[in-house]
Amino acid sequence: MCGQLANGCSLFLHPDIISTVEFNHTGELLATGDKGGRVVIFQREPESKTEPFSQGEYNVYSTFQSHEPEFDYLKSLEIEEKINKIRWLPQQNAAHFLLSTNDKTIKLWKVSERDKRPEGYNLKDEEGRIKDISTVTSLQVPVLKPMDLMVEVSPRRVFANAHTYHVNSISVNSDYETYMSADDLRINLWHLDITDRSFNIVDIKPANMEDLTEVITAAEFHPHHCNLFVYSSSKGTLRLCDMREAALCDKHSKLFEEPEDPSARSFFSEIISSVSDVKFSHSGRYLLTRDYLTAKVWDLNMESKPLETYQVHDYLRSKLCSLYENDCIFDKFECAWNGSDSVIMTGAYNNFFRMFDRNTKRDVTLEASRESSKPRAVLKPRRVCAAGGKRRKDDISVDSLDFTKKILHTAWHPTENIIAIAATNNLYIFQDKLNSEMH
Repeated sequence: MCGQLANGCSLFLHPDIISTVEFNHTGELLATGDKGGRVVIFQREPESKTEPFSQGEYNVYSTFQSHEPEFDYLKSLEIEEKINKIRWLPQQNAAHFLLSTNDKTIKLWKVSERDKRPEGYNLKDEEGRIKDISTVTSLQVPVLKPMDLMVEVSPRRVFANAHTYHVNSISVNSDYETYMSADDLRINLWHLDITDRSFNIVDIKPANMEDLTEVITAAEFHPHHCNLFVYSSSKGTLRLCDMREAALCDKHSKLFEEPEDPSARSFFSEIISSVSDVKFSHSGRYLLTRDYLTAKVWDLNMESKPLETYQVHDYLRSKLCSLYENDCIFDKFECAWNGSDSVIMTGAYNNFFRMFDRNTKRDVTLEASRESSKPRAVLKPRRVCAAGGKRRKDDISVDSLDFTKKILHTAWHPTENIIAIAATNNLYIFQDKLNSEMH
């Protein structure tokens, strides 16, 4: 199905936990954010004739501090520096731009290279000090001299004070001029050049907070139609909104909801049905969602039920009580499409991640670990044996899973079979060396 993923490499970052992973639109750059407010950008190495396996390796390109811890004196609340999301803007010139956000503040960063420096100023000496004008007896034309390549990262915009609740999503519009940010109860629309105002396009806050029944968990713009966006809720629903219909999109255009099976209802039903991530397919025709136990593919033309449902770790169904007690049941797993929308990927526990082939309906469980991260090592499929089930050799018992090792954040290269897996404070990058296409 998915071939064999080989050439894994483990890139150890700061001891702080990685909180987001994102490829840029070409896949040449990969950005990670962590709980310490740092952003680390990796750049893909060009193909080497002497080392054919070196292509696809990502090395550190730049590291910078995106957010610092803050304190809200009005509410007596600490604002964490943790990076919740990173989104790249499509490249328009030699520089790259990305948005990063913590719980409250979104920042636009410019990443550029400099390999020349000006020399021969008339009014400055070599150390940059201003000369005494009376000593200047002749004029010279400054020249650019080569220097060692330097990557400069500078903040271009700061979008602040627009969210009362924690920001969980940012998404760049296909018009490349606007983007949206979503918190638990509201979604705001921003222009990338205007920092002092945004437009509220969704507001689900009830007049009385005691009447609150659901919160927004994720939001994303359609990849091709700038007027469409989707947001998911803690009740397991998806709402597709059209900004052409009204300025305030509280009334959705389409509601995607799976009818609940009354016989399967339990104390945990509402918690495990909460959607933790939603992603449009590259084609814009489908939606991929992740809840606690499943990944679902929805057709935009069919609201009544998902087109496909994939069991990510159904063997945990009998463990929900203990997962509730240790708070793991509230973990928010992300999901990703491959470049052709034929395979989906999402994380699980024990540093496992799952891949589902939509065409063949085959699936595989793989592990991101230091043992599998040696160059050109081939990942072996893993299998979890449910409690009381028949165990084969190399099977892992559900009782021996490590719930502290969880893969919440994953990303797939936009065109190639290269994936990035964040496992606590390690970033794993795997490449499919056997198949150029994943069927």
